[in-house]
Amino acid sequence: MTKKFFTRLEDDLNSRKEKYLYRESGLYKNYQHNLASNDYFQLRSHPNVINGIKKACEKYGSGSGASPLLSGFLQCHQDLLDEILNWKKKRSGMLFNSGFVANQALLKHLPGKKDLILADRLIHHSLAQALLQCPAKFKRYGHLDIPELENLLRKYSKDFDTIFVVTESVFSMDGDYPDLKNLVQLKNIFPFILILDEAHGTGVFGKDGSGLAEEMGVLSEVDILVGTFGKALASMGAYVLANNSSIINYLTNVAGEYIYSTFLAPSQVGAAHEAIKLLKNFDKQRDKIRKLSKYFRNSLEQNSLSYESPIIPVLIEDPKETIILRDRLLEKGILVGAVRPPTVPGKTSRLRISLHSGVEKTLVDELLSFLNTWKQNIK
Repeated sequence: MTKKFFTRLEDDLNSRKEKYLYRESGLYKNYQHNLASNDYFQLRSHPNVINGIKKACEKYGSGSGASPLLSGFLQCHQDLLDEILNWKKKRSGMLFNSGFVANQALLKHLPGKKDLILADRLIHHSLAQALLQCPAKFKRYGHLDIPELENLLRKYSKDFDTIFVVTESVFSMDGDYPDLKNLVQLKNIFPFILILDEAHGTGVFGKDGSGLAEEMGVLSEVDILVGTFGKALASMGAYVLANNSSIINYLTNVAGEYIYSTFLAPSQVGAAHEAIKLLKNFDKQRDKIRKLSKYFRNSLEQNSLSYESPIIPVLIEDPKETIILRDRLLEKGILVGAVRPPTVPGKTSRLRISLHSGVEKTLVDELLSFLNTWKQNIK
């Protein structure tokens, strides 16, 4: 009986290897430039962030010691939450141990049996997986396709108690983002609850780095805002913020992802808190990343010229070729992501290049030269 089990696992893994879709964790060594990280402002090693970790550990210890509903919610958690609420201009909120579980909690517990979820086709796996576990019905609209979303709202607006619209600000694999101004205008015609994942928009967009919703002037129209500490904030964990406190109170009472887990370590909280303080004043760094992104995209001649996020996909299509190019760049001391199905749709394997504030134009030009040589060789 057990032999069949292990044979099934090995057969699946061998099939993935044959298709160049096999994943493995490991150390990448001997690179000088990390363009695979989401640490957009290189704050993981910033002295203020490191000092925030030390102070939090000295005051509160190495761990929270319990779930948040027992004794795990400490003063440092409250201080961080207050900082985020003020930064993101929301009334109520809560912290989670990761962005994945935060998204799971939202979609598994808030929508009911008589509700409908309309979600962008390319939402993060944490959201997509939760759609399959929640009691509500759901439909996916074309990526960034606001007209299709409007048609779905018009078609179903009277058939359900509540409609939820779910999207990301900056999409993690494509680096593009929706026209949030046009999206929220639909709320004037078809009332719905808007859930926005700002994981990759935080730090990069907004006059004080609070995100794309703030930059586009629609923050007050976002009903539920979710984000992480693991990208620009150089830590771990996540937050869920809302205009209505009933949303947070309800999740506190029903979300097992929150109730039954030891809470965020003080070190993570201290790091995130200091990172927020720094990001608020990183205007020059934000401007540098966005200008460099635009230059890179224009030079690539891909259909993403209007976007300025640090995430830049270079479509290769073939997963084997994607791995080969990743390894060749690593030999040159440049680490980039090699993203293949099922993380992205079939035939869209890509190099995922993630810019940060320490990247200079000379490095981008080196990448462009490498990619241009590859394009010429395959013609």
